[in-house]
Amino acid sequence: MEIPALALAFGKSFLLALAGVLPILNPPASAPVFVNLTRELDPARRRALATRIGRNVVLMLGSAMVIGTYVLDFFGVSIPIVRVAGGLIVAFTAWNMLYAPHAVSADSADNAEMARKLVDDNHVRIQAFYPMTFPLTCGPGSISAAITVGAALHSRQWPVTAANFAGGLAAMVVIGLLVLLTYRYAGRLLRPLGEVGLVVFLRLTAFILLCVGVQIFWDGASELLRGLNAR
Repeated sequence: MEIPALALAFGKSFLLALAGVLPILNPPASAPVFVNLTRELDPARRRALATRIGRNVVLMLGSAMVIGTYVLDFFGVSIPIVRVAGGLIVAFTAWNMLYAPHAVSADSADNAEMARKLVDDNHVRIQAFYPMTFPLTCGPGSISAAITVGAALHSRQWPVTAANFAGGLAAMVVIGLLVLLTYRYAGRLLRPLGEVGLVVFLRLTAFILLCVGVQIFWDGASELLRGLNAR
């Protein structure tokens, strides 16, 4: 296998993985929630938390892309089912965000309790995965998209498959880096909005996330219906 062909496979897979996962993960959409839940953290701990979340995103998406299809085959679960389940969870999460009272208020009791938990270093490590990485940043929709991308990277020639997955993993690293940078500088980016603007932005984000969840659900349900009609 010639090097230019492998480089082309790497580039195509990189773009495929980046375009297939990044719009669903959408780091700016969850940035207001991150800012809200880390108000009481000092800058050093907030940066450390953003770094852990970015690393967790790379590990979750990379693992889902590489071994996700094999895990689903082991349990007898199809990609359309993952899309249906992931879409429902994303839509449910977005619905709760859309109608949550005072979701971004600094005086909220829930947010205050979350902030107290995040202050401790041990809790920072724990909260970095749940709920900050999953499902806030990298939810079922992103994971199902990564699994779908991984299923498309297989080839009959193992050098091409290796190049494809190398490109896909490189895209996951870029996505994790974007998450890290977005969260690290989210406070500066959102500060001009003010408290009211942040509430409005969070509601709009929740509505867009709800639409994404419905779209993921519909994609999976449509594929299942087509399979039934083909029988």
